[in-house]
Amino acid sequence: MPFTIERNDIARVHADVLVNAANEQLAPGGGVCGALFEGAGYQQMLAACRAIGHTPTGSAAVTPGFDLPCRWVVHAVGPVWRGGSHDEEQLLRRSYRSMFAEVARLGATSVAFPLISAGIYGYPIRDALRIAREETAAFLDEHDDVRATLVVFTRDVIVQGGRHLADLRAYIDDTYVESSPHMRCRLAEMPHMDVPDAAAMDAMAAPGQAPGVVCAGAPRNEDELADLLDHLDEPFSTTLLALIDARGLTDAQVYKRANISRQLFAKIRSNPAYKPTKPTAVALGMALELTYDELQDLLARAGLTLSRSSKFDVIVEFFVMRGDYSIFDVNEALFAFDQPLLGSA
Repeated sequence: MPFTIERNDIARVHADVLVNAANEQLAPGGGVCGALFEGAGYQQMLAACRAIGHTPTGSAAVTPGFDLPCRWVVHAVGPVWRGGSHDEEQLLRRSYRSMFAEVARLGATSVAFPLISAGIYGYPIRDALRIAREETAAFLDEHDDVRATLVVFTRDVIVQGGRHLADLRAYIDDTYVESSPHMRCRLAEMPHMDVPDAAAMDAMAAPGQAPGVVCAGAPRNEDELADLLDHLDEPFSTTLLALIDARGLTDAQVYKRANISRQLFAKIRSNPAYKPTKPTAVALGMALELTYDELQDLLARAGLTLSRSSKFDVIVEFFVMRGDYSIFDVNEALFAFDQPLLGSA
């Protein structure tokens, strides 16, 4: 881990390995193939591919990256879609496995790849994305030091292929509220309490305090503040490690599920005062399969919260409430709505 999705021209992506969606002759073509040939230097890539020759569907071959921002290009040959009754799925899975086998053999620590066979080869995008997701997850489970990036040229690819997106779009329409230009108070986020109107909140403001920013339960003097500081909740890192022990999970299981690197997790474990970013904190909560209230509590230990004034937060809520804790599914949805991805640090 981690795995991420990026909208880009793959010939511009920096990685140890860039993957070409190739044909059996390793001949130059359009789309991803054409972009990589041009980026590498057409004639030198053409010569390297001709030296390899025929490469069967489901297999992969390696050339230098030449002028591309990578060390190697892995040419993975996916199947042409012929209705689904000609072993297309097994051939596509074999293409990914061959590609990832080359990544491992080369000792690469990063790989960027397109959605194989989903272009002119006509493989249905939803199924192509599902297979890419499953094969990438299987590879990263055994190679957690490799960063894998799915590169798409347009966001529409993920919108067409992502799971639950129609339901999610309706959920966002029902629950999302536009962010206020002024933070009023966490009181407004408590659904079980009556929220005073603006005039009432302004009247509640303490002398010298800006109207509209009153917060319930604020300490009234230095002694009360000192008492609160002496009785702080356990910090994020301590709480996280306690939850991992309570779930009977290993560190590796958690950071892989959370789509974060082993190195980042080691920092969190070794530093009780560690303050994670919101995507990292949420990813760890998803890895532990916390309920919505449990996730909110964990986030609070890092000074964070989920609210309905953020599309990112509403998308996370949608998946947690459904009990879908797959980082791949959540990140596809976040990518489709142009939001930060979970983990991937």
